[in-house]
Amino acid sequence: MPPSSGEGRAVPPWLRRELEAVPQFDTFATVDEIAEMTCRIAAQHPDVVSLRRVGTSAQGEQLTCLTIEPGRSAPDALVVGLPHPNEPIGALTALHLARRLAGDPELRARLGHRWHIVACIDPDGLRLNEGWLKGPYTREHYARHFYRQAGPEQIEWSFPLEYKEVWFDAVLPETFALMRLIDEHRPALLASLHNSEVGGAYYYLSRPEPGLHPVLQAIPGRMGIELDRGEPEAPWMPAIDDSIFPLIDVRDAYDHLEEVGALQAFSGGNSTGAYASRHGTLTLVCELPYWTHPEALDTTPSDVGYADALRANADELRTLSDILNRSLATISPHMQLETPFLRASRYYAPVIGEQASATARRAAKASAAARKATVAELASMADTVHMFRLRYGGMLLRALDAEVAGGNVRPPVRTVRRELAALHSAWCAAAAGTSAVTLPLRSLVAVQYGSVLAAAAHLHTKR
Repeated sequence: MPPSSGEGRAVPPWLRRELEAVPQFDTFATVDEIAEMTCRIAAQHPDVVSLRRVGTSAQGEQLTCLTIEPGRSAPDALVVGLPHPNEPIGALTALHLARRLAGDPELRARLGHRWHIVACIDPDGLRLNEGWLKGPYTREHYARHFYRQAGPEQIEWSFPLEYKEVWFDAVLPETFALMRLIDEHRPALLASLHNSEVGGAYYYLSRPEPGLHPVLQAIPGRMGIELDRGEPEAPWMPAIDDSIFPLIDVRDAYDHLEEVGALQAFSGGNSTGAYASRHGTLTLVCELPYWTHPEALDTTPSDVGYADALRANADELRTLSDILNRSLATISPHMQLETPFLRASRYYAPVIGEQASATARRAAKASAAARKATVAELASMADTVHMFRLRYGGMLLRALDAEVAGGNVRPPVRTVRRELAALHSAWCAAAAGTSAVTLPLRSLVAVQYGSVLAAAAHLHTKR
C-alpha cells in the first residue's frame, strides 16, 4: 500500500530510509537466540557497546542490558523488550535498533542519546510461549501455546504503588532490575515495546508531544499498516490525538473503578512508565497487532446501536467467564500441580466477568446517545471475545494437559479437559472465520523501530 502524500511529508527522508532498510524476519526469536544475538552485537562493536548483567529472573535466567555510547555527553534512553511474554515483536525491534546504533555513528549523533537496551526482560515467560514463536502464525496455534501471567505476576504491572487505599510492594526480580536501571540512568526516553493481537497500530505517550504525533501517526502507513479504529483499551481515558492515548497509570484506573463502584476489580501494582515519571521521562508504547482484517479498520456506521453492541458484548464476556469459573470450580479439588497456567486461569476467569460488568455499565451510559456503532467498533468488540476465549481457554487447557502429563487422570480432570478442548476448537474455528490476515514481521518491526527513532529525534531536536 503506497503512503499518502501527507504521510510522506510527516516522515522525514532519513527516517524513511531507516524504515526501508529494515530486513526481513521469518520468525520470532527464542530466549536463547536473543541471548546469543545480544552477545554477538557486543562482541562485534566493543568500542561503542558494552554488555552487562542487570538482574536475575525468578527462575534464574540472566537479565542483560546493552549500552551503546554516543561518543559524547548525552541524555539516556531505555528500551525494553518483552514487557509481556506473549509480545515478542519487541525483541526483534530491540536487537535491530542495537545493531543499527552500534554500526552507524551518524545515526547515534542524529538521535543524541546514550542507549540502554534490554531485549528480553521476561525470559521465563517467553520460554512458555516458545511453542508458537516459529509458526505457523494462525490464531489457533498461537492460542494453544499462549501464556501470560496473572496480573500481579506481570513485570509491567508490578511496580510499587501507594495510592489512596491501595498498597503494592510485591515487586518481582525482573521489575526490580528495571527499577534500578530507571533510577540509575533517569532516562529522558523510555520505549516499552508491546504488541496487541488484531486490528491496527496505536500508541501510548506519558505526555502530549504535538510535534511528535504526526510522525507516529504516519509511520504505520509507510509499512502498509493502518491506525487502529476499534474500541480503546481504557475507554474512560480520552485520546491525546488520533490513535494516541495517555499512558495507562493504574492510579487513573483506581479512580475510575472507585467512581463506578467496582474497586473489587483492582489488583496489582503500577507500570514501567508510571514509575519512570518521577524522572520526567517521556514514555512511548507502540502497540502493534499480529493480524488485521478490513472490518477492524472500517469507521463507517453499522446498523447496530452502540449501546446494544456493548450489551451483547457484555453478555458474551459474562458467558465466557461463567464457563471458565465453572470449569475451575469442578477441577480445583482434584488438581495436584500449581502451574503458572493454573494461576493465570484463576486470575483471568473472574477478571473477564468484571470486564463484562464494566461493559454493561458503559452500555447504560451510552443508551442516551443512541448512536450507531462503527464497523470497527463491532469488530473490536467481537475480537475481544475471540481473544479472551482463545487465550484463557487455551491456558486452562495447558494447565489440564500438565496435570494429565504428570499422572493426574482423575475423572473430573479428564472430563473438564475433554469438554473444554471441544469448546476451544469451536472458538478457534469461529476466530478463523473472521478473515484475519497475518501481518509481515518486517512491517511490524519497522513501525516499532521507527517510532523509537522518531521519539528520540524529537527529544533531541527540542533540546
